[in-house]
Amino acid sequence: MTSFNLSEWALRHRSFIVYLMIAAALAGLYPYRGLGREEDPPFTIKTMVVKTMWPGASAGDTLEQITDRIEKKLEELPDLDYVKSYTKPGESVVFVNLKDTVAGDQVQPLWYQVRKKLDDIKPTLPSGVQGPFYNDEFGDTYSLIYALTSDSLSHRELKDLASSLRAGLLTVKDVAKVDLIGQQDEKIYLEFSTQKIAALGLDVGTLSQALQAQNALTPSGTVDAGPERIAIRVSGSFTSEESLKAINFYANGHYFRLGDVAEVKRAYSDPPQPMFRFNGKPAVGIAISLTSGGDALALGENVKEKMHEMEAELPLGAELGLVADQSHVVEE
Repeated sequence: MTSFNLSEWALRHRSFIVYLMIAAALAGLYPYRGLGREEDPPFTIKTMVVKTMWPGASAGDTLEQITDRIEKKLEELPDLDYVKSYTKPGESVVFVNLKDTVAGDQVQPLWYQVRKKLDDIKPTLPSGVQGPFYNDEFGDTYSLIYALTSDSLSHRELKDLASSLRAGLLTVKDVAKVDLIGQQDEKIYLEFSTQKIAALGLDVGTLSQALQAQNALTPSGTVDAGPERIAIRVSGSFTSEESLKAINFYANGHYFRLGDVAEVKRAYSDPPQPMFRFNGKPAVGIAISLTSGGDALALGENVKEKMHEMEAELPLGAELGLVADQSHVVEE
């Protein structure tokens, strides 16, 4: 009895073998066309940054009351490799590093544990502390970056316009997130006249307390209207520089306006945050990330089509420029 010879059988049934080859090629063609295509493969960075602000605090107080307490709590985290931190007046930054042996699909559950543990101690932190704020998205890359510029609009107007474009881009298929780059935070600055304050028998601390009380939202009860219950609150919140100037203080038997003893002005944070420029002009960058497993080529086409629609609605003087396009690199 002769043994079965696969090569001989294939030669005798060549038509059937050709049919199987064509069927296998066609079966693989469809999923191949749907494969995600990116310039760089996805990767996981096993580091999280925890940032906490405490305006007005010294470096020593920030270290003792915030950084040390966060580090001690993080020691309870399983698979923790080490923590590294730096502290300066009013700011604490802690780097949480996991062990190299941690699997990629276990990183996000561990970051959830970090948030949960620090949320447990958040009520015990000193009054006035802002945060903690978490950043664990270091592995994200941008598929496209646009620059929004204008010779006639202010930076504030440019930032509002970029936020509107961002909302539109988030509706595009395969867009994971849209970040704005180079936007500058605005602050309201109060410059007091020490002579006028002293003449009224006040001090800056008293004025500061009065401002905080005026800016409070206080619940005042509810009104039952049939099946509905309407909440009532007393709002003294500030909405503009003019509302700040108009606030009244009572001192020595007289009322006076804040604008009478202080100069109220809006300005950008000093020192400024990292700025974004395009062709030498100040700009706001619009950076678009691809969803995991998405197609960079399809994303590029969809985003460009959406941008073309929104560009037609931009105000006069506003321009969009393409800074980086990963889809071209992927295609080549």
